[in-house]
Formats: sequence, C-alpha cells, structure tokens
Amino acid sequence: MTATSSHNGSLISRGMSATLIAQFFSALADNALLFAAIALLKSMHAPDWQMPLLQEFFAVAFILLAPFVGPFADSWPKGRVMLAANAMKLAGAVAMLFGLHPLLAYNLVGIGAAAYSPAKYGILSELVSADKLVKANSMMEGSTIVAILLGAVLGGILADRSAHVALAGVAACYLVAGGANLLIPKLPAAHPLATFAPIALIKDFWGALLALVKNPDARFSMLGTSVFWGAGSTLRFLLVAWAPIALAVANNSTAANLSGVVAIGIALGAATAAKFVTLKTINRALPAGILIGLLIPVFAHAASLPVAVILLVLIGACGGFYVVPLNALLQERGHETVGAGHAIAVQNVFENLAMIVMVGLYTLMVKAGMEVVASASLFGLVVFGAIGGLAWLRVRGGK
Repeated sequence: MTATSSHNGSLISRGMSATLIAQFFSALADNALLFAAIALLKSMHAPDWQMPLLQEFFAVAFILLAPFVGPFADSWPKGRVMLAANAMKLAGAVAMLFGLHPLLAYNLVGIGAAAYSPAKYGILSELVSADKLVKANSMMEGSTIVAILLGAVLGGILADRSAHVALAGVAACYLVAGGANLLIPKLPAAHPLATFAPIALIKDFWGALLALVKNPDARFSMLGTSVFWGAGSTLRFLLVAWAPIALAVANNSTAANLSGVVAIGIALGAATAAKFVTLKTINRALPAGILIGLLIPVFAHAASLPVAVILLVLIGACGGFYVVPLNALLQERGHETVGAGHAIAVQNVFENLAMIVMVGLYTLMVKAGMEVVASASLFGLVVFGAIGGLAWLRVRGGK
C-alpha cells in the first residue's frame, strides 16, 4: 500500500497504530535486553565499571552511523527502514544468546537502534499534521514508556532466573515488532538522495547539522534533549549501584523495577505536556527540566524504598513534561528544512555524545572508588547546571 499524501492528520490511523505497536515491542525488547546483559556480565564476574560501558558500546554506533541513517530513513519508506533495523537488533540479541560477549552484542543492537531512531520519530511528521505532532509524540512516548516499564521489570525478573531465558524473550519481542513494521503503509520517501556514496552522505549530513545548529529552535531542542537522555542513561546505571547500598538488595529486579518507576513518571509527564504545551508555548517545559537536576541529589540521599519511589516518579514526570515538546519542536523544524529523518540523525549524534560523556564521567567515578551517593549528587548538579544554562539562554534570547 502506497500513501498518496504524506499524512491524513489522524491520530488513530492504521499507520499510527502499527507504528505504536512496533515501537512498543521493540522498546520492550531493548529495555529487557539491558538487564539481561547486566546479568550476563555479573555471571562472568566482570568488574563493575564494565556495566556502564554497555551504554558506551551502544551509543558509539549512533555517532559513527549518523551520516548514513538519516538519509537512509528519508530515502526509503520509513516502515521498511524500521523493519531492517529491528532485524539487526534481533541479530544482536541472538548473538548474545549464543555466547558473543555482551559488550560486542550490545554494539550490534546499537547499530539497529541507530537506524531505527530517525525512522520511528521521522515518520510521525508524515503520518499526522503539524497541529497534532506534540500529541503524536506523546502517544509515541507513552507507548515507549509503558514498554520501558514492562521491559525493565520483566527483564530484571527473568534475568534473576536465567539470562538466557530473558534473551529468548527479547528475540521474540523483536520478531513481533518486525511483524508490526510490515503493517505500516508504504509512505513516499521524504527526501530521496541521488547517491549513497559515503563521502556524499557525510557532506549531506554535515550540511544538515550546520543548518540545524544555525536554527535557534533546532539547536535548543537538540541540546536540551541531549542533556535529558544523557542523564537518563546514567541514572539507570546509578540505580544498579545505588540499590544495593541504600536498600541492601543485590538482585537485578530491584534496580529494574526502579527504572520502571521512572518510566511511569515520564508517561505522566508526557501526557501532561500533550495537554499544556504546544510548539508556541515550548518554554513552559523549561522549569520541569531544571527540577530534574535538583531532584537527583535529593533522591541519592533517600534511605527507604517508598521515598525513593516517590522521588523517581517526580524525576520521571519532570523528564516527560520537558522532553516531549522539545522532540516535537525538532521534528517540525527538521521537517521544514532538512527532513525529519536527517534531523533525528543529527539529534542522535548530540544525544549519544552526551550519553558517552555523562556515562563516561560516571564510569570514571566508579573506577576512582567514589561512593554512589556522592557521585549521584554531583551528577545531579551537573544536570541542573546544564539545563539551567540552556533555559537561561533560551529566555534571554527572547524565544
């Protein structure tokens, strides 16, 4: 089926439904896989600092492939791009199941995720009209957050029993996501390219990057979401180290469940943003972003599970309210200029560089023997300073 137009404006179309289902099962597998990989590293008696390295091996694929995945997403029907990317994720999970080192296998999954990301977000601006884009993003984030919640919880529970059973479940979820990808209508290519020569693609990517950096809205969005996702990735590994110290538990499921709690908060924040924030009122999201950095040090000093849960829900809610409008802003500006797929690929470079820097900083803290409460507190202040600085520049610039 080939679409005759880029979108029909509906939030309940066949394309949107299939996209949301595919994203749900793919994200479910992604998040369960992380805890399965952590369990495998523990069973191998790998040093603690190798666990955050999983994120580094994952993120590097986004940076190296960024010049190619954006044009690929924009030059082919995005549903088929998502299908190919899921196949690569499946290959990584199966390779881990059959004995490939978790760091290397997770890198293969990162390659699939790098190709998947510009397609899954870029397709939204082709499926719905601009006035519904924030709501479409909220639905996408809602689907993703539910998947993160279930994936983290199920991944932790299964990994405590058998990492190999968890990996088999991950592979099954990727297969279901691939089936949903086939139901997405074959939309016209957004920005077909005349050539796929590497040098030409790198030049094309560099041109898109410069165009977006020069656009104040796009630049603000990319930097703002980068700090958020860098913080989110680091927080996951902080939870793995924090739970045994603060709560005196040593299993995989507790940290996974706490990650799920953050996901619940993000879902609440994303739903609230859909009601109260539009592209014209984007600055309403800024205070929530600043609060993330203030709440993390408070959470680090929590001494009981109920208090920790409340604080993690608040952190997640602030994150969802902050990041969903910023994603929508970049998609719209990207769709107007270089193509949404190009824009998301450029955004992925910024976000994954932030992840590498923030997770790398945390890894150095672990290797240096810094206590987890102190490292979490310091990390929260870094987030506060980064988002606060961006907010100040945004308001000062009159946007």
